[in-house]
Amino acid sequence: MSVVIVLGGVGPDRFAVTVSPLAELAACLHVLTGPDHHAEHAPWVGEVTANAPPAFRTGLRRLAPLWNALRWRGFYPGSDGMGLDTFAELTAYTCASGYTGFDFSRVRHDPEQAALLRQTASRLPDPHLRLAEDLLHDAEAVRADVHAFVDLCRHVFFADVWARTEPLLTAAGHLLRQRLADQGPAAALLSLSPGSARLVTPASGPARVVFDKVHHAVVSPARTPVTLIPTRYGAPHLLVKNEPGLAPVVHFPVDAPDVGVTLARSRLLGLTDPRRVRLCRLIARQAMTTADLADRLSMTRPQVSRHLRVLRDLGLVRVERNGRFVHYGLDLAAVERIGQDVATALQH
Repeated sequence: MSVVIVLGGVGPDRFAVTVSPLAELAACLHVLTGPDHHAEHAPWVGEVTANAPPAFRTGLRRLAPLWNALRWRGFYPGSDGMGLDTFAELTAYTCASGYTGFDFSRVRHDPEQAALLRQTASRLPDPHLRLAEDLLHDAEAVRADVHAFVDLCRHVFFADVWARTEPLLTAAGHLLRQRLADQGPAAALLSLSPGSARLVTPASGPARVVFDKVHHAVVSPARTPVTLIPTRYGAPHLLVKNEPGLAPVVHFPVDAPDVGVTLARSRLLGLTDPRRVRLCRLIARQAMTTADLADRLSMTRPQVSRHLRVLRDLGLVRVERNGRFVHYGLDLAAVERIGQDVATALQH
């Protein structure tokens, strides 16, 4: 599945780059709720949770569906001043962890929509169903609780986080605006996710940028402008928000991973060939020539060259030229990163 941004007739003016403290707060809360997925922030998570008051820890657990798999749309531009029915609809999407195929526009008033929300939320981990029940019982109280928790976050940790992070996000936003103006939308969008985005230029029809994601959506900036928002704490996730009736938003990491799912999978597969594994074991100890490897592995030089070419294309082998000899060595740092690259790519 993928998220497709159609570029036909689209110029830089169809993209707005902005910095959003609420969007960054959502990213921070995502990290605080699932620290195992963001090991680089583990010390910060420990410090915040250790010093936080009980009300903060309670709210972090109770409202977790708002920043887990499907980030709540209320954290992003374009939903300001929403009425209670819209609040209930957007919150229901997060309790169901999806909006495609669901209609929760009258979830407060329609028993069938309420039943569907309960049924869907009951299949998800706690506290999705509890929050859905609270929403159906008293949406106004849930909205007040969300606003109060956001205010509490500012006092507990986010004021300090934002003071440190805002300059970085502002610089990233400025760089993206320059790229949009100088290189155009395609290059700018590809830069948001070098490891998982590709440009498709079909023989007929408009060009499009395709992001490798676990859900499907088609975004047309020609019809509705797209907002691009940088994040630090949201890395490595790239989120595309495309709820019905609202302008699309792309929440992208400042430091985008350069290894996507395809390359991470290819590296794993590249090391399943037993002959290639034997080759890697030799060049992990010292760099060797094609002739040396052929002799030691009882293979022909063309066979060795083909295996080395595969490993080089995967970025796992380094080449050293010494006079008229070419030596091949295993890039141990790249091999050591395979596990982390796979974990990062699966989250992007």
